[in-house]
Amino acid sequence: MAALRWLTPGKRPATARSVLAGEASAEAARKTTAGTDTPPGPAEAEHAPAADAPEAPVEPEFPVAGDDLAAAFFDLDNTVMQGAAIFHFGRGLYKREFFRRRELARFAWQQAWFRLAGVEDPEHMQDARDSALSIVKGHRVSELMDIGEEIYDEYMAERIWPGTRALAQAHLDAGQKVWLVTAAPVETATIIARRLGLTGALGTVAESVDGVYTGRLVGEPLHGPAKAEAVRALAAAEGLDLDRCAAYSDSHNDIPMLSLVGHPYAINPDTKLRKHARAHDWRLRDYRTGRKAAKVGIPAAAGVGALAGGTAAAVALHRRRK
Repeated sequence: MAALRWLTPGKRPATARSVLAGEASAEAARKTTAGTDTPPGPAEAEHAPAADAPEAPVEPEFPVAGDDLAAAFFDLDNTVMQGAAIFHFGRGLYKREFFRRRELARFAWQQAWFRLAGVEDPEHMQDARDSALSIVKGHRVSELMDIGEEIYDEYMAERIWPGTRALAQAHLDAGQKVWLVTAAPVETATIIARRLGLTGALGTVAESVDGVYTGRLVGEPLHGPAKAEAVRALAAAEGLDLDRCAAYSDSHNDIPMLSLVGHPYAINPDTKLRKHARAHDWRLRDYRTGRKAAKVGIPAAAGVGALAGGTAAAVALHRRRK
Protein backbone atom coordinates (compact mmCIF):
# COMPACT_ATOMS: atom_id res chain seq x y z
CA MET A 1 0.00 0.00 0.00
CA ALA A 2 2.92 2.30 0.74
CA ALA A 3 3.99 2.03 -2.89
CA LEU A 4 0.75 3.74 -3.92
CA ARG A 5 1.04 6.77 -1.61
CA TRP A 6 2.11 8.98 -4.49
CA LEU A 7 -1.37 8.55 -5.96
CA THR A 8 -3.05 10.26 -3.01
CA PRO A 9 -0.49 12.52 -1.32
CA GLY A 10 -1.91 14.75 1.37
CA LYS A 11 -0.85 18.17 2.54
CA ARG A 12 1.83 18.05 5.20
CA PRO A 13 2.27 20.98 7.58
CA ALA A 14 5.67 22.37 8.41
CA THR A 15 7.37 20.68 11.36
CA ALA A 16 10.29 21.76 13.50
CA ARG A 17 12.55 19.73 11.22
CA SER A 18 11.07 21.52 8.17
CA VAL A 19 11.85 24.87 9.73
CA LEU A 20 15.38 23.72 10.64
CA ALA A 21 15.95 22.44 7.10
CA GLY A 22 14.64 25.68 5.61
CA GLU A 23 16.75 27.91 7.84
CA ALA A 24 19.87 25.81 7.25
CA SER A 25 19.31 25.97 3.50
CA ALA A 26 18.81 29.75 3.56
CA GLU A 27 22.00 30.18 5.59
CA ALA A 28 23.97 27.94 3.22
CA ALA A 29 22.60 29.79 0.19
CA ARG A 30 23.63 33.19 1.53
CA LYS A 31 27.10 31.92 2.44
CA THR A 32 27.73 30.61 -1.08
CA THR A 33 26.66 33.90 -2.69
CA ALA A 34 28.40 36.29 -0.29
CA GLY A 35 30.61 38.69 -2.22
CA THR A 36 29.36 37.68 -5.66
CA ASP A 37 28.47 40.23 -8.29
CA THR A 38 24.93 41.51 -8.60
CA PRO A 39 22.74 40.10 -11.39
CA PRO A 40 22.94 41.73 -14.81
CA GLY A 41 20.79 44.82 -15.36
CA PRO A 42 17.83 45.32 -17.70
CA ALA A 43 18.15 44.59 -21.40
CA GLU A 44 19.37 47.42 -23.64
CA ALA A 45 16.89 49.88 -25.09
CA GLU A 46 17.57 48.84 -28.69
CA HIS A 47 15.32 45.83 -28.12
CA ALA A 48 12.33 48.06 -27.36
CA PRO A 49 9.60 48.41 -30.03
CA ALA A 50 9.66 51.42 -32.33
CA ALA A 51 8.04 54.58 -30.93
CA ASP A 52 5.36 54.64 -33.62
CA ALA A 53 4.38 50.99 -33.19
CA PRO A 54 0.73 50.51 -32.19
CA GLU A 55 0.18 49.49 -28.59
CA ALA A 56 -1.34 46.03 -28.12
CA PRO A 57 -3.25 45.01 -25.01
CA VAL A 58 -0.80 43.06 -22.86
CA GLU A 59 -0.49 41.88 -19.30
CA PRO A 60 1.16 44.31 -16.86
CA GLU A 61 4.93 44.20 -17.24
CA PHE A 62 6.42 41.40 -15.17
CA PRO A 63 8.97 41.08 -13.79
CA VAL A 64 9.15 44.77 -12.92
CA ALA A 65 12.56 46.17 -13.80
CA GLY A 66 14.42 47.69 -10.87
CA ASP A 67 12.20 46.17 -8.18
CA ASP A 68 14.89 45.13 -5.71
CA LEU A 69 12.31 43.96 -3.18
CA ALA A 70 11.35 41.15 -5.55
CA ALA A 71 13.11 37.90 -6.41
CA ALA A 72 12.26 34.66 -8.19
CA PHE A 73 12.36 31.12 -6.80
CA PHE A 74 12.56 28.17 -9.20
CA ASP A 75 12.05 24.51 -8.37
CA LEU A 76 14.67 22.39 -10.15
CA ASP A 77 13.45 18.89 -11.03
CA ASN A 78 11.12 18.91 -14.06
CA THR A 79 10.80 22.69 -13.78
CA VAL A 80 14.24 23.93 -14.78
CA MET A 81 15.70 20.53 -15.70
CA GLN A 82 14.20 17.36 -17.12
CA GLY A 83 14.30 14.56 -14.56
CA ALA A 84 15.68 14.57 -11.02
CA ALA A 85 19.11 16.02 -10.26
CA ILE A 86 19.80 13.43 -7.54
CA PHE A 87 19.47 10.57 -10.04
CA HIS A 88 21.79 12.21 -12.57
CA PHE A 89 24.26 12.85 -9.77
CA GLY A 90 24.04 9.20 -8.71
CA ARG A 91 24.77 8.06 -12.23
CA GLY A 92 27.85 10.25 -12.32
CA LEU A 93 29.08 8.86 -9.00
CA TYR A 94 28.64 5.32 -10.29
CA LYS A 95 30.78 6.14 -13.29
CA ARG A 96 33.48 7.16 -10.84
CA GLU A 97 33.07 3.90 -8.90
CA PHE A 98 31.61 5.43 -5.74
CA PHE A 99 29.29 2.42 -5.54
CA ARG A 100 28.54 -0.87 -7.25
CA ARG A 101 26.24 -2.11 -9.99
CA ARG A 102 23.58 -3.31 -7.53
CA GLU A 103 23.21 0.23 -6.20
CA LEU A 104 23.07 1.60 -9.75
CA ALA A 105 20.11 -0.70 -10.45
CA ARG A 106 18.41 0.85 -7.44
CA PHE A 107 19.01 4.34 -8.83
CA ALA A 108 17.70 3.20 -12.25
CA TRP A 109 14.50 1.88 -10.64
CA GLN A 110 14.01 5.12 -8.72
CA GLN A 111 14.45 7.18 -11.88
CA ALA A 112 12.01 4.95 -13.78
CA TRP A 113 9.47 5.36 -10.96
CA PHE A 114 9.96 9.12 -11.00
CA ARG A 115 9.28 9.23 -14.75
CA LEU A 116 6.28 6.92 -14.48
CA ALA A 117 4.59 8.75 -11.62
CA GLY A 118 5.21 12.18 -13.10
CA VAL A 119 5.24 13.63 -9.56
CA GLU A 120 7.66 13.87 -6.67
CA ASP A 121 6.82 11.10 -4.21
CA PRO A 122 8.36 12.01 -0.83
CA GLU A 123 8.91 8.36 0.13
CA HIS A 124 10.86 7.52 -3.02
CA MET A 125 12.75 10.82 -3.04
CA GLN A 126 13.72 10.20 0.59
CA ASP A 127 14.92 6.71 -0.33
CA ALA A 128 17.08 8.15 -3.09
CA ARG A 129 18.60 10.73 -0.77
CA ASP A 130 19.30 8.11 1.89
CA SER A 131 21.19 6.14 -0.75
CA ALA A 132 23.18 9.21 -1.75
CA LEU A 133 24.00 10.10 1.87
CA SER A 134 25.39 6.64 2.56
CA ILE A 135 27.52 6.88 -0.58
CA VAL A 136 29.07 10.28 0.20
CA LYS A 137 29.65 9.61 3.91
CA GLY A 138 33.32 10.09 4.71
CA HIS A 139 34.06 12.02 1.50
CA ARG A 140 35.18 15.64 1.52
CA VAL A 141 32.72 18.34 0.48
CA SER A 142 35.33 19.85 -1.84
CA GLU A 143 35.77 16.50 -3.61
CA LEU A 144 32.04 16.20 -4.30
CA MET A 145 31.89 19.80 -5.51
CA ASP A 146 34.62 19.13 -8.07
CA ILE A 147 32.90 15.96 -9.24
CA GLY A 148 29.57 17.76 -9.37
CA GLU A 149 30.97 20.20 -11.93
CA GLU A 150 31.89 17.28 -14.18
CA ILE A 151 28.54 15.55 -13.69
CA TYR A 152 26.68 18.71 -14.66
CA ASP A 153 28.48 18.77 -18.02
CA GLU A 154 27.97 15.04 -18.58
CA TYR A 155 24.30 14.57 -17.65
CA MET A 156 22.53 17.81 -16.77
CA ALA A 157 23.52 20.63 -19.12
CA GLU A 158 21.55 19.26 -22.05
CA ARG A 159 18.44 18.68 -19.90
CA ILE A 160 17.71 22.34 -19.08
CA TRP A 161 14.31 23.53 -20.31
CA PRO A 162 14.99 26.56 -22.57
CA GLY A 163 11.57 28.05 -21.78
CA THR A 164 12.12 28.01 -18.02
CA ARG A 165 15.66 29.28 -18.46
CA ALA A 166 14.25 32.25 -20.40
CA LEU A 167 11.85 33.02 -17.54
CA ALA A 168 14.76 33.06 -15.09
CA GLN A 169 16.74 35.32 -17.41
CA ALA A 170 13.85 37.77 -17.54
CA HIS A 171 14.13 38.23 -13.79
CA LEU A 172 17.90 38.64 -14.01
CA ASP A 173 17.50 41.21 -16.78
CA ALA A 174 15.09 43.09 -14.52
CA GLY A 175 17.85 43.30 -11.91
CA GLN A 176 16.34 40.71 -9.57
CA LYS A 177 17.94 37.77 -7.80
CA VAL A 178 16.98 34.28 -8.93
CA TRP A 179 17.28 31.25 -6.66
CA LEU A 180 16.88 27.53 -7.27
CA VAL A 181 14.84 25.79 -4.54
CA THR A 182 15.27 22.03 -4.56
CA ALA A 183 15.44 18.85 -2.52
CA ALA A 184 18.74 18.07 -4.26
CA PRO A 185 21.93 18.55 -2.19
CA VAL A 186 22.70 22.24 -1.79
CA GLU A 187 26.17 21.69 -3.26
CA THR A 188 24.72 20.19 -6.46
CA ALA A 189 22.04 22.89 -6.64
CA THR A 190 24.66 25.62 -6.19
CA ILE A 191 26.71 24.25 -9.08
CA ILE A 192 23.64 24.22 -11.35
CA ALA A 193 22.66 27.74 -10.32
CA ARG A 194 26.16 29.05 -10.99
CA ARG A 195 26.40 27.34 -14.38
CA LEU A 196 23.06 28.89 -15.37
CA GLY A 197 24.13 32.33 -14.21
CA LEU A 198 21.58 32.44 -11.38
CA THR A 199 22.09 34.05 -7.99
CA GLY A 200 22.30 30.88 -5.89
CA ALA A 201 20.40 27.90 -4.57
CA LEU A 202 18.42 26.60 -1.63
CA GLY A 203 18.87 22.85 -1.24
CA THR A 204 19.03 19.98 1.20
CA VAL A 205 21.90 20.51 3.65
CA ALA A 206 23.99 17.45 4.49
CA GLU A 207 25.91 17.65 7.74
CA SER A 208 29.69 17.93 7.48
CA VAL A 209 32.39 18.16 10.13
CA ASP A 210 35.75 19.68 9.18
CA GLY A 211 34.70 19.52 5.54
CA VAL A 212 33.79 15.79 5.63
CA TYR A 213 30.24 14.43 5.21
CA THR A 214 28.86 12.59 8.25
CA GLY A 215 26.03 10.83 6.39
CA ARG A 216 23.33 12.82 8.22
CA LEU A 217 21.07 15.70 7.21
CA VAL A 218 20.52 19.04 8.92
CA GLY A 219 16.79 18.88 9.58
CA GLU A 220 15.11 17.03 6.72
CA PRO A 221 15.16 17.03 2.89
CA LEU A 222 14.12 20.39 1.46
CA HIS A 223 10.76 19.14 0.21
CA GLY A 224 7.20 20.42 0.45
CA PRO A 225 6.75 22.65 3.54
CA ALA A 226 10.52 22.77 4.10
CA LYS A 227 10.92 24.57 0.76
CA ALA A 228 8.41 27.20 1.86
CA GLU A 229 10.32 27.64 5.13
CA ALA A 230 13.59 28.09 3.22
CA VAL A 231 12.06 30.74 0.96
CA ARG A 232 10.52 32.49 3.95
CA ALA A 233 13.85 32.51 5.83
CA LEU A 234 15.82 33.73 2.81
CA ALA A 235 13.27 36.46 2.06
CA ALA A 236 13.51 37.72 5.64
CA ALA A 237 17.32 37.72 5.53
CA GLU A 238 17.38 39.48 2.14
CA GLY A 239 14.65 42.01 2.98
CA LEU A 240 12.35 40.82 0.19
CA ASP A 241 8.62 41.46 -0.12
CA LEU A 242 7.12 38.03 -0.89
CA ASP A 243 4.01 39.63 -2.38
CA ARG A 244 6.26 41.03 -5.11
CA CYS A 245 8.21 37.79 -5.61
CA ALA A 246 7.59 34.95 -8.07
CA ALA A 247 7.87 31.18 -7.68
CA TYR A 248 7.86 28.45 -10.32
CA SER A 249 7.27 24.70 -9.94
CA ASP A 250 5.90 21.61 -11.67
CA SER A 251 4.73 19.77 -8.55
CA HIS A 252 1.72 20.02 -6.26
CA ASN A 253 4.15 19.27 -3.44
CA ASP A 254 5.39 22.84 -3.90
CA ILE A 255 2.00 24.48 -3.38
CA PRO A 256 3.19 25.74 0.06
CA MET A 257 6.09 27.56 -1.63
CA LEU A 258 3.98 28.82 -4.53
CA SER A 259 1.34 30.11 -2.12
CA LEU A 260 3.90 32.29 -0.32
CA VAL A 261 4.48 34.64 -3.24
CA GLY A 262 2.39 37.12 -5.12
CA HIS A 263 3.26 35.67 -8.53
CA PRO A 264 3.02 31.83 -8.57
CA TYR A 265 3.61 29.94 -11.81
CA ALA A 266 2.84 26.30 -12.60
CA ILE A 267 5.54 25.04 -15.00
CA ASN A 268 5.06 21.65 -16.73
CA PRO A 269 2.50 20.98 -13.97
CA ASP A 270 1.36 17.62 -12.70
CA THR A 271 -2.39 17.02 -12.69
CA LYS A 272 -3.00 18.21 -9.13
CA LEU A 273 -0.97 21.37 -9.53
CA ARG A 274 -2.66 22.17 -12.84
CA LYS A 275 -6.07 21.83 -11.20
CA HIS A 276 -5.01 23.96 -8.22
CA ALA A 277 -3.44 26.60 -10.48
CA ARG A 278 -6.59 26.93 -12.55
CA ALA A 279 -8.76 27.16 -9.46
CA HIS A 280 -6.60 29.97 -8.06
CA ASP A 281 -5.97 31.75 -11.37
CA TRP A 282 -2.24 31.06 -11.34
CA ARG A 283 -0.28 31.33 -14.56
CA LEU A 284 0.67 28.13 -16.35
CA ARG A 285 3.49 27.31 -18.75
CA ASP A 286 4.14 23.90 -20.33
CA TYR A 287 7.37 23.33 -22.23
CA ARG A 288 6.93 19.60 -22.76
CA THR A 289 5.79 18.00 -26.00
CA GLY A 290 2.18 16.84 -26.10
CA ARG A 291 3.35 13.26 -25.61
CA LYS A 292 5.31 14.08 -22.47
CA ALA A 293 2.63 16.34 -21.07
CA ALA A 294 0.07 13.54 -21.38
CA LYS A 295 2.02 11.08 -19.28
CA VAL A 296 -0.30 11.43 -16.28
CA GLY A 297 -2.45 8.32 -16.28
CA ILE A 298 0.17 6.43 -18.28
CA PRO A 299 -0.83 2.82 -19.09
CA ALA A 300 0.81 -0.05 -17.27
CA ALA A 301 2.47 -1.23 -20.46
CA ALA A 302 4.22 2.12 -20.81
CA GLY A 303 5.33 1.81 -17.21
CA VAL A 304 7.02 -1.47 -18.05
CA GLY A 305 8.71 0.32 -20.93
CA ALA A 306 9.97 3.06 -18.63
CA LEU A 307 11.44 0.49 -16.25
CA ALA A 308 12.98 -1.45 -19.13
CA GLY A 309 14.50 1.77 -20.45
CA GLY A 310 16.02 2.59 -17.07
CA THR A 311 17.41 -0.91 -16.73
CA ALA A 312 18.78 -0.88 -20.28
CA ALA A 313 20.53 2.42 -19.58
CA ALA A 314 22.10 0.96 -16.45
CA VAL A 315 23.33 -2.14 -18.29
CA ALA A 316 24.66 -0.08 -21.19
CA LEU A 317 26.55 2.16 -18.80
CA HIS A 318 28.04 -0.86 -17.04
CA ARG A 319 29.19 -2.33 -20.35
CA ARG A 320 30.88 0.91 -21.38
CA ARG A 321 32.91 0.77 -18.19
CA LYS A 322 34.42 -2.61 -19.13
